[in-house]
Amino acid sequence: MQNRKVSKLRLFLRSNLRRLETLFFILKSLLSERHFIYLSCVVVAISTAFAVIVLKSFAHNVFIFANYVNGYLKLPYINSILPVVGILLTVFVVKRVLDGRIEKGSSRILFAVARKGGIMPRKQMYAQIITSSLTVGLGGSAGLESPITITGAAFGSNFAQKYKLSQKDRILLLACGVAAGIGAAFNAPIAGVLFAIEVVLTDVTITAFIPIMISAATGALVSTITLNEEVLLSFRQQLTFDYHNIPYYILLGILAGFVSLYHARTFQKVEGHFARLRLKGYRKALYGAIPLGILIFFFPTLFGEGYETIKMLSNGQAENILDNTMLEPFKHNGWILLLFIGLTTLLKAYATGLTLASGGNGGNFAPSLFVGSYLGFFVAKFFELIGFSDNIPVSNFTIVGMAGILSGLFHAPLTAIFLIGEITGGYGLMVPLMIVSSISFAVSKQFEKHSMDVKHLAAKGDVFTSDKDKNILSGIDILNVIDTEMITLSPTQKAEDIVGLMATTKQTVFAVIDAKKNLLGIVDFNKVRHILFNQFQIKYTPLADMITVPAEVACMEDSIEMIMEKFEASHTDYLPLIKEDRYFGFIYKAKILEEYRAKLKEMVIE
Repeated sequence: MQNRKVSKLRLFLRSNLRRLETLFFILKSLLSERHFIYLSCVVVAISTAFAVIVLKSFAHNVFIFANYVNGYLKLPYINSILPVVGILLTVFVVKRVLDGRIEKGSSRILFAVARKGGIMPRKQMYAQIITSSLTVGLGGSAGLESPITITGAAFGSNFAQKYKLSQKDRILLLACGVAAGIGAAFNAPIAGVLFAIEVVLTDVTITAFIPIMISAATGALVSTITLNEEVLLSFRQQLTFDYHNIPYYILLGILAGFVSLYHARTFQKVEGHFARLRLKGYRKALYGAIPLGILIFFFPTLFGEGYETIKMLSNGQAENILDNTMLEPFKHNGWILLLFIGLTTLLKAYATGLTLASGGNGGNFAPSLFVGSYLGFFVAKFFELIGFSDNIPVSNFTIVGMAGILSGLFHAPLTAIFLIGEITGGYGLMVPLMIVSSISFAVSKQFEKHSMDVKHLAAKGDVFTSDKDKNILSGIDILNVIDTEMITLSPTQKAEDIVGLMATTKQTVFAVIDAKKNLLGIVDFNKVRHILFNQFQIKYTPLADMITVPAEVACMEDSIEMIMEKFEASHTDYLPLIKEDRYFGFIYKAKILEEYRAKLKEMVIE
């Protein structure tokens, strides 16, 4: 009986889904291209907003449950157990449901834009929701925003694929999904727009703003209507700026820049350590989850996203974060509290690294806000305790610090400024937000050219950066510029054979390869012309004397930017290309420049 009901429900959902798809195909044929994009961005935003609602509600309810149990037991035992369970369940789902593999991190969005034409796998529409809800929802020390943005991007990408939209519209809808995700997660539509423009799309025209703004506003509206304000990170106290505190804000900006570097590099070291391990699956999960559980036992503030403790710090209830810990008897001792805050700030990078590297899923967006708020509180409280200043606003520094770390970690100062401005319900702190974010960004940029999400992709040329020429070159598929049909020579052939080839082909460059396709050198007609047109020399000159070793050789693994650098270094218009140590073909500079011009037209989103 139960199976029949389930079957009927499935049939009902499938039939209605087909009707909805048919309706959209009809609307596509009736509406103009621009109007259909407007409709599409609304649909993508609503889908993303509901994903946000599911994730945020689940994580919030687990936090309430954990606090209730811990309050009864008087120590955070449940906080230490739930993250271990969550990571193990995530690994189980990845192995059993997701074919043993899941692409984590918002860098996958950037890779899809730069190398895949905005195409994202279909399973990303549900994989991130399931795995991140288990990891972060059950207390893993990471954030939900990265899975949210990937889910939104996947909704936009797959909607565009379903209705056969162009590449530029596919990338645009992908960005709309990202904007809707941030807008819904924080009820911050302006920040959603800026994040999509500042992080995802490096080259965008004014007309692309409209769909992105519609998506961000729609996501924020759905979230506002549906979610309780307690679930979201929001502040409603009146915040004012006193210019006498500018020196402290400057100091906070500098510290935020260096703490951003510390967090990024520590996180990457933890990831690198786990990448070198031979442990797999559940053993690897336990190897990371158990130390994480121990960390959370001593520092319960590392549990989950940590947004509730951020609210405590900003509302003047900082001592409450020591509840249900071994330090609870000292909760009113300012120096003990400050030491706890400082250690938590430094340990967050390890906790997030353990969570994600051991097999959990989440992101660094929420950890950046967490670390920023704790750093801001630490700076303000320190000066207050030493009696250096009696009027320093601790709440303001707690909130502004979030913008500092977000800006330094993601190299997104505009997103940081307006996100914090929106979630505080006003712009009373706009000046300190600009000071702290810009200084943190400058310090971080001085030591790290790319943000932590972009760094490893930029090194391989797999992501767009602020360098527009490099962006266009990164978008060129190397397979489209290789000539693999060129005639080759063997070392046993004679000079007369080249003359015969010249009469039947326009080819002027020949690769000389052995039986195993090892490249021995090249014969360039322009360099041996004097031999080929001299009857005596052509008869008595062996082929070996006509072969030259190329100054540079391209490899299949090289990025187009690296290949262009080899063209410049060798002062030539062609390069032989090697694949797996074997000759594969020739690549010509003229062909790359043709692709460059074509890409230059395609990359402008109208």
